[in-house]
Amino acid sequence: MSAEASADINVDEDGVDVSPGGAELLLPIVAVVGRPNVGKSTLVNRILGRRQAVVEDVAGVTRDRVAYDAEWTGRRFTVVDTGGWLPDAKERAKAIATQAEIAAQTADVVLFVVDATIPPTSDDEAAVRMLRRSGRPVVLVANKVDNARIENEIASLWGLGLGEPFPVSALHGRGSGDLLDKILENLPPAVPAEPREAGPRRIALVGRPNVGKSSLLNKLAKEERAVVDSVAGTTVDPVDSLVDFGGDTWHLVDTAGLRKRVSHASGTEYYASLRTNAAIEAAEVAIVLLDASEPISEQDQRIITMVIESGRALVIAFNKWDLVDDDRRYQLGKEIERELRRVPWALRVNVSALTGRAVDKLAPALRTALNNWERRIPTGQLNQWLTALVQATPHPVRGGRAPRVLFATQAGVSPPKFVLFTTGPLDPGYVRFVERKLREEFEFIGTPIHISVKPRKKNGVRGRK
Repeated sequence: MSAEASADINVDEDGVDVSPGGAELLLPIVAVVGRPNVGKSTLVNRILGRRQAVVEDVAGVTRDRVAYDAEWTGRRFTVVDTGGWLPDAKERAKAIATQAEIAAQTADVVLFVVDATIPPTSDDEAAVRMLRRSGRPVVLVANKVDNARIENEIASLWGLGLGEPFPVSALHGRGSGDLLDKILENLPPAVPAEPREAGPRRIALVGRPNVGKSSLLNKLAKEERAVVDSVAGTTVDPVDSLVDFGGDTWHLVDTAGLRKRVSHASGTEYYASLRTNAAIEAAEVAIVLLDASEPISEQDQRIITMVIESGRALVIAFNKWDLVDDDRRYQLGKEIERELRRVPWALRVNVSALTGRAVDKLAPALRTALNNWERRIPTGQLNQWLTALVQATPHPVRGGRAPRVLFATQAGVSPPKFVLFTTGPLDPGYVRFVERKLREEFEFIGTPIHISVKPRKKNGVRGRK
């Protein structure tokens, strides 16, 4: 059994249920905590009823607090997956453990997961002491109980002092229904939320590994929201955070660094790539972070292409500007001309997540990109401009005739979409010319725009038999 995700679930970034036709409810939080590699993420997937959390048979795959929406017997709640907790952890492991402790302190119910195939360890006992300090209700989950024989051997877990252990097999689903019932028994009553206006704008923070995405998130948030380490690939799951900067609240999603094409990735990297793609699709604007101290790479360009093809607004941030000297600045200018010439419309900001340099310029750039992403040009104004353009620069003659542009309309926004009605197909080069002039006239910076051509159908033309 598993907690199936309901098609009616509609939860915003604050954990507020905003399902159509229902009152807003603040969703309770269930944190999943335990030592590394005891099966926490597998249990999260079992609760969700879908493979959402990244799972691999290697300790330390989950590093940050990652929240998911779940439901069981009609009751909605938020599940928070955490990294492995260890006492006396150092460096990156300490940052991961701190995130797990914060999750336990802010949860309504804590699932403490242990490996039932081995006796309780000193690390488990230390974790129990930490959880008692949190003052939250704790449910002891004995995972990896794949058969009745193992279930008969979990009596030693009573010694942890958390009451009856609940035997489950997160991998096979054994006992998960009983565990979910126990979770619901410990959840507080649903609390109506205060009415609220439209939510914060969604930003996906994307880039290659180790370009400083998590550091930038932490700098903007003015606190440690994501684990930062010099080792590439620290972030695996997308990490959602509500962040106040530039006078507004933004919904930032820190994503995994993308090393390869999704089709070439494997294991954890493959699923992390899928989640990064999903984060971009769910966002309204993307900040693509590049390392200004290193040459612009093919993977940097591939990530920019991913954002453009998703139709999201785009801001390119060159991070680590504190490491850029005069020679590198000159080389970078040449690289931008050569490697980014297809996106001259993208807004660019030079920042340093380490020192905080120019991070205050990100909010104005994001607002500009979003405003242009949602801009609509009145049909009359659009056609008046287009008529003057094609009269000044008509389409080249092909085969003795030149197609004419008859009319244009804006078919949509987010991103802006335009349709040209013509007497015949247009050369791709002429369509690019119209796009460039459209951007110059209406200042569509920071957003992709789509132009499609609809040639007029000829009536009364019959083919020869």
